[in-house]
Amino acid sequence: MTILNIVLIVIGCLVALFLILAAVNSKELIIEKSIVVNRPRNDVYDFLKITKNADTYNAWNMMDPDMKKEYRGNDGTVGFVYAWDSNKKRNVGAGEQETKVLRAGEYIEHELRFIRPMNDVAKAYFHLTDAGPNQTNVSWTFDSKLKFPGTAMKGMIRGILTKSLVSGLSNLKKELEK
Repeated sequence: MTILNIVLIVIGCLVALFLILAAVNSKELIIEKSIVVNRPRNDVYDFLKITKNADTYNAWNMMDPDMKKEYRGNDGTVGFVYAWDSNKKRNVGAGEQETKVLRAGEYIEHELRFIRPMNDVAKAYFHLTDAGPNQTNVSWTFDSKLKFPGTAMKGMIRGILTKSLVSGLSNLKKELEK
């Protein structure tokens, strides 16, 4: 057996493993992270419902401060759309986020429509509950259905998104507790 044959067998095994992972991994990807913010729930809600405020806490927005941004509608209302297109060197991609549901003081839902680096749709939710006097528990959830080859890379995608949510919540806490 030659070195070339061994290399081809190893490559074939890796491709097979990748395809098996893609087939057996669930398409569902739900990540939820929470933090307690020392501010009343309505204050936190009023801040979060304004999409433009994400520039102060969202890790993805902060990766490329020079990305092209477009806004359609009235920020802080259902139907508002924020679109972004990042410099390819910053690797944030392109897409848009639409405010779908606002329940005063309790819940915010966005639909995320990714264009680049992948074409996909996901949901992001904020759930707000009282954590104590003038304290709010903020839960941030990312909900998506992965397509191939994302199903094979689910663990890596989960790790990246989890880190971003944790960082974003930490930034949010710092911003609101100034």
